[in-house]
Amino acid sequence: MASVFPREELAAFYERHFGMVYQICLLMMKNTPDAEDAAQNVFRKAMEQTQPFRDPEHEKAWLIVTARNECRNQLKHWWRSRRTDSEALDSLTWEQPEDRQVWDQVAALSKPHRLVLYLHYYQGYTTGEIAGILGENSSTVRSRLVQARKKLKLKLEEDGYEAT
Repeated sequence: MASVFPREELAAFYERHFGMVYQICLLMMKNTPDAEDAAQNVFRKAMEQTQPFRDPEHEKAWLIVTARNECRNQLKHWWRSRRTDSEALDSLTWEQPEDRQVWDQVAALSKPHRLVLYLHYYQGYTTGEIAGILGENSSTVRSRLVQARKKLKLKLEEDGYEAT
């Protein structure tokens, strides 16, 4: 089975998309080691692709959906429910944020709210594009975005956050 990517293009593909894939995995997995494993699996699956991507947007959408699905599968795995140190899984380590307090509050949101906020504000997708990527109704995505903003605003106000 031949990969879609010639060896020289693979590094550029990885560099172009690793930050986004890793952040999605970190949002869902809530810890660095599991996020790194999930991101690695996403890029392994990309390398195994035999059909080329239609365009850069298709490439990016495929990575987002694959990252989400990979994290969901790992979170459902029997091994996670039998781990003894579940407290360690809840501690987050963010490596990119400009403002850690905001990232901490985004990470505290429910999974659907975290993902739509990230895709909308950090990746620049419209609600319609997010709906298409996630296979959900546009009104559902808009509703989640509104709810997530309200929850985030309340939580940041409780913590006395002031934007700089």
